[in-house]
Amino acid sequence: MEHRMPAGPSRLAWLDALRGLAALVVVFDHSSYTFMADFRRELMPQFNTSRYGIMVFFLVSGYIIPASLERRGCVRTFWIGRIFRIYPLWAAVVALLLAVGFSGFAEMRDFGGQSTVMVVVAHATMLQELLGTPNLLLILWTLSYEMAFYLLVVALFTVRLQQRSAVIAAVLAVLAAVSVAAGVVVPVSALSGRVGTAPLIAFASIAMVIAVCCASAGSGVVRIFGGVLGGVLGLGLVAFNGTVPLWEGLVILAVMFLGTAVHRAESGRSTWRWAAGTAVVVVASAVGSAYRYGDGHHFTRRGWIVAFLLAVLTFGAGLASRHRRVPRPLTRLGTISYSLYLVHPVLLAVIDGTAGRRRQDSLALEAAFFVVLLPLCVLTHRYVEAPGRRWGRRMAERVRPP
Repeated sequence: MEHRMPAGPSRLAWLDALRGLAALVVVFDHSSYTFMADFRRELMPQFNTSRYGIMVFFLVSGYIIPASLERRGCVRTFWIGRIFRIYPLWAAVVALLLAVGFSGFAEMRDFGGQSTVMVVVAHATMLQELLGTPNLLLILWTLSYEMAFYLLVVALFTVRLQQRSAVIAAVLAVLAAVSVAAGVVVPVSALSGRVGTAPLIAFASIAMVIAVCCASAGSGVVRIFGGVLGGVLGLGLVAFNGTVPLWEGLVILAVMFLGTAVHRAESGRSTWRWAAGTAVVVVASAVGSAYRYGDGHHFTRRGWIVAFLLAVLTFGAGLASRHRRVPRPLTRLGTISYSLYLVHPVLLAVIDGTAGRRRQDSLALEAAFFVVLLPLCVLTHRYVEAPGRRWGRRMAERVRPP
């Protein structure tokens, strides 16, 4: 989002800067597979760069998304805004990946025998990570947790509990810690394994459409039904059908609601004492959960904990400097951060499918990758993202209730 306030620093410029920083770190995390594999193997056990960038994104989303819904005061226009914000670039990137895949320039992912129709439906809901379907692009998994958060935010709004974000964040974080302490283990995609992937996708997609439509309706009872249905769907999928451990799924939601609690304190609708207390509970529960979970084949508690703490500190530093002028290059990075996030895996897939991955680290090639990527993302933002957002605003104005 562009924020132009020539007379002084933009009120949300610090969030743009955080998004830009988080996007760069995620891009480095993925591109290091190709250009700096040895360095990555040494770094990841000490500092999980992917989790760092993702947690910063989740904090920013939690800060901004509920505020956007409450500012509009209308679920219908909220969903229109989200759809036109996310889907145009998502669709363009998916189409491009399919094109290069079928042309032989990139390797296509194996979907484990799932039908094409079910894969398409799962991705269309943006919940594919929580529906037992492999992501067409690995980075799409975070969008599933974003979508679950949207459903929960709408649910709280429809039942008028949106002011309870601090309590919700603390409860989710404590539940995460309790689940680890009690040794609760939910198998990966447990619901899919129990009822079948295709039936779950069909049920969840129908339930999601009903939830969005009903929550956007005018009738109070219907609106509450839709909101609650969506909230139960989102929370249930995160808890019982995720591919990350149960505690981490709950921590992700807690982190986003922590961002919301901070926004409420910053806007004067809550107190900083509540926000600080919530932060202590969430951070302590998350760190304790990761420590108790221990080390695994794809997980080192040191790397996760360091990344998580640095993400929280980064968000805190941005919040503390929110009234300072942010350098324009950082805000511009934030503006194209969604493009950076979605476009870079396609470019990497083409490189891996043609030139292959480097056997030795090459910082020069890593830098060259960014030099090529950034202008591409400027173009996708200008010609795909920005028009989509304009269309969304126009449609929202047309359907906005008086």
